[in-house]
Amino acid sequence: MSNVPHPGLASVELDEFQYDNRIVRDFAIATILFGLIGMLVGLLAALQLVFPNLNFDLPFLTFSRIRPLHTNAVIFAFVGNGFFTGLYYSVPRVLRTPIWSPALSRFHFWAWQAIILGAAISLPMGFTTSKEYAELEWPFDIAIAVVWVSALVNIIMTTINRRVEHIYAAVWFYIASFVTVAMLHVVNSVELPISFMKSYSVYAGVQDALVQWWYGHNAVAFFLTTPYLGLMYYFLPKAANRPIYSYRLSIVHFWALIFLYIWAGPHHLLYTALPEWAQTLGTVFSVMLIAPSWGGMMNGLMTLRGAWDKVREDVVLKFMVVAITAYGMATFEGPMLSLKNVNAIAHYTDWIVAHVHVGALGWNGFLTFGILYWLFPRLYNRPLYSTKAANFHFWIGTLGIIFYTIPMYWAGWVQSSMWKEFTQEGLLKYPNFLETVTALKPLYFLRGVGGSLYLVGFVVMIYNLWMTALKGKLVATETAKAMPLSAIWHAEKSEYWHRRLMERKPLALTIFSLIAVAIGGMIEMIPTFLVESNVPTIASVKPYTPLELQGRDIYVREGCYVCHTQMIRPFRSEIERFGEYSKSGEFVYDHPHQWGSKRTGPDLQRVGGKYPDSWHYNHMEDPTSMSPGSIMPRYGWLLENDLDTTTTRAKIKAMQTLGVPYEKGYEHQANADLVKQEQEIQERLKQSGIKTAANKEIVALIAYMQRLGTDIKQTGNSR
Repeated sequence: MSNVPHPGLASVELDEFQYDNRIVRDFAIATILFGLIGMLVGLLAALQLVFPNLNFDLPFLTFSRIRPLHTNAVIFAFVGNGFFTGLYYSVPRVLRTPIWSPALSRFHFWAWQAIILGAAISLPMGFTTSKEYAELEWPFDIAIAVVWVSALVNIIMTTINRRVEHIYAAVWFYIASFVTVAMLHVVNSVELPISFMKSYSVYAGVQDALVQWWYGHNAVAFFLTTPYLGLMYYFLPKAANRPIYSYRLSIVHFWALIFLYIWAGPHHLLYTALPEWAQTLGTVFSVMLIAPSWGGMMNGLMTLRGAWDKVREDVVLKFMVVAITAYGMATFEGPMLSLKNVNAIAHYTDWIVAHVHVGALGWNGFLTFGILYWLFPRLYNRPLYSTKAANFHFWIGTLGIIFYTIPMYWAGWVQSSMWKEFTQEGLLKYPNFLETVTALKPLYFLRGVGGSLYLVGFVVMIYNLWMTALKGKLVATETAKAMPLSAIWHAEKSEYWHRRLMERKPLALTIFSLIAVAIGGMIEMIPTFLVESNVPTIASVKPYTPLELQGRDIYVREGCYVCHTQMIRPFRSEIERFGEYSKSGEFVYDHPHQWGSKRTGPDLQRVGGKYPDSWHYNHMEDPTSMSPGSIMPRYGWLLENDLDTTTTRAKIKAMQTLGVPYEKGYEHQANADLVKQEQEIQERLKQSGIKTAANKEIVALIAYMQRLGTDIKQTGNSR
């Protein structure tokens, strides 16, 4: 459909303006730099599961602290900067106007890099909320919200000031991504600060888990998926020199995807203490997601109709085709994993790690590489330095993905099979959880090999792009001309409704996108918060003692949730192995929850009273002394660090504010009770032959561990 010019349009003078390539270059450099750092940290974390001593007994290099650094670096630094690179290049060109505010663009760039740098420092230091993919503490949360909204304003204002009549599909996905991530981030990050770098989530237990995975799943959806779909809709047609296959399919793809995706978060919580109706909603909408997801994949692949001969020769298209294929694989597997019978096998295992990395390495990584290979020759006005090196990157990167994911799929199946297997006598065949861990070491090593291959390809790309830039010269600005929007004549009365109602009205598009993504979250969360029967209380469940609360905060700081869950599902195998299945009322005082999402080590929900205090002490000093063959690193610093009790009063007051029923004025008595419990644990350790000061962090952690799961009567075998 083309615009029909007004008869007097020939006399209209074209506007002349410039595209700024410097902001594109800067984000591209940040993408490459932080991608390298994120992947190096990921490789170190992977190798630590085979060689735990690679933490060198340093807390800030320990797996449980650097794994959140890896995920944040890859998601928000590598993929985030990659998105912004493509955004600042494509938006001005499809709208035929410069970015509305260069000052906001620069603010966006520098502030975002400052946040990433802050994350790289604070997460290894143990400053974490423990909310997966949202671990940064409250000062960073505020900064992220400010930067994100500033970028959203800049994009919307650019769209309003466009010099084309209709808003292209890529921009729909960009706007929806900004709007949704802003909503997710603000809702999930509501927390009560107690100090500069410490806060408690205002949500507790079941509600906190629901909000977290509503955020966590949709962070994947609207940070790793929809922005990159927008990039696909722009860069794939450009690279193939073909129009997008179907305009109408892009409309269905967009609206169906953003509406359905937001409901799917509860599929991360199947068989948990989350209400059954919420789990069912998550499953139903997850399965429905196959249709729009594969619609988008087909729209991308069909764009290459008649151009497949180019794919054989053009390395950019090779990367993009594999990326889109990986997107299709991941978005088929995700709904399948939301089916309860499949979820019962895969959840908490390395299968999920494989699934996530098909998307991260294949979809996000390869699409980013393809875009960078396409952009740099245009930014520096010279051909790519080495096509052979780019092809080498493609093949070794593909091999890296295969070596990474296949061992992890196999590891997931091995884990689940060993956890669930019984003997003919009805006993667990592998009662010692460590048996499953040691069986996986060769597969973890192969995963490290795959990551190394992928990283080698990345380094080759860095050299290739560096040489391309070195031998060329940055085209800092590009001059363009276009007709003012006010001069464009709208002549076709039979115009398609979506063009008329959405593509001419960026504010309407923004508002309707927000409504589409808000509906699902509201319907799932409001009843869970307001209807008491969704989270029935248990009278025997009491608030944590001051020492247990301090110990829980140490547990959070050390990232124990990365390897351990606190959620026993109602399966015979889990009840036999860990004890009575978890009840929603047990977590009403947990700000935030610690349910976890991966079992590298055993579940800890019923660990209280299972071992003497001395076992926990020795286990943290040297895990192999209690569990020979363990891949858990040593936490010797907990035996040396003094517990900071100056924060106890503030923590108790914060909990009172959040509704935890401590007696009025108890904050003044709290430290006295803390010292008394410390001395009791110190005495029990002394009786076991362990001499330690009462005020050490290990004592607080022991207090918390011995409390876990003891508030309700247990049944079954809790070995």
